[in-house]
Amino acid sequence: MAKITQEQIDAVCQLKRDGVKHRDISEAVFGVRSKASTVWHILNKHYYDKEVVKAVGAKILVFDIETAPNLSHHWGLWQQNIGLNMTVRDWFVLSWSAKWIGNDEVLYEDIREKFDGSAEAAFGEVDDSKILKSIWKLLDEADIVVTQNGKKFDVKKLFARFVMIGMKPPSTFKHIDTLLIAKRHFAFTSNKLEFMTDKLCKKYKKLKHAKFSGFDLWKQCLLGNVEAWEEMEEYNRYDVLSLEELVFILAPYSNQMPNLDMYYEDHENHCFCGSTEWEQDGFAYTNLSKFARFKCTGCGAERRDRHNLLSKDKRKSLVMNSL
Repeated sequence: MAKITQEQIDAVCQLKRDGVKHRDISEAVFGVRSKASTVWHILNKHYYDKEVVKAVGAKILVFDIETAPNLSHHWGLWQQNIGLNMTVRDWFVLSWSAKWIGNDEVLYEDIREKFDGSAEAAFGEVDDSKILKSIWKLLDEADIVVTQNGKKFDVKKLFARFVMIGMKPPSTFKHIDTLLIAKRHFAFTSNKLEFMTDKLCKKYKKLKHAKFSGFDLWKQCLLGNVEAWEEMEEYNRYDVLSLEELVFILAPYSNQMPNLDMYYEDHENHCFCGSTEWEQDGFAYTNLSKFARFKCTGCGAERRDRHNLLSKDKRKSLVMNSL
């Protein structure tokens, strides 16, 4: 990959000052619209005020990936047992989209340039390392990631590709999976992103397929259809936007959200919704302790104090179940 010049860095920063979007900056400086993540990394290193970034607290990344299907030889359509020697081509990452909470820019990259409509492109081996390195950098910077079914799919898929091309693992991060929150705390008719965002989100909802329905979208992308790739990009971006809105709706119901206080230097209590305002709301009890309970005035999330309110004599008088 060509080394980024100081002239390009200066041009990226100036266009950002002028309010130009990242993909437009990518096209103006690098001649392609697919280097929006490169633009973001340049801005993060040379443009954004590091103290401002630090004051935000945790770096929370919402992301989603799209993968290509496996290709194989098989005789039937139902309950096929496909052996490794029947595999024509393994899966790979087609695209990813990501967004830092607190930053309006939605990042996106794909490998559409690999597909020109030829049989070799459609059925041959595909190098996805360029976009893997880009999403690796984002994961490496993140303190917390937000996904839908990411613990079972997105993260494991990315880690599989990382290790297969010889990459080191990114830095560790905490993981919020909205699918697991939904399964643990709710009984929705469906826990799919499409259903939850349709019923709960006001601004962004997961997009339904437009011109290319279902698997046809993936098929047409692999055949190099430009319109299909444009739809894939919009589809991928909206997954991230709707997921970001959804996680703030579900978060107050979950008792497993990361403690954001650990990422700030101040002594405020920071709720996931961004509020630092809390009001006392009765008490929280365990079998041996009593704590003051607080509710976030912004979203209603609960927390409790760490100081046991029971006196020493009261604690001595308590007994436990024997089994």
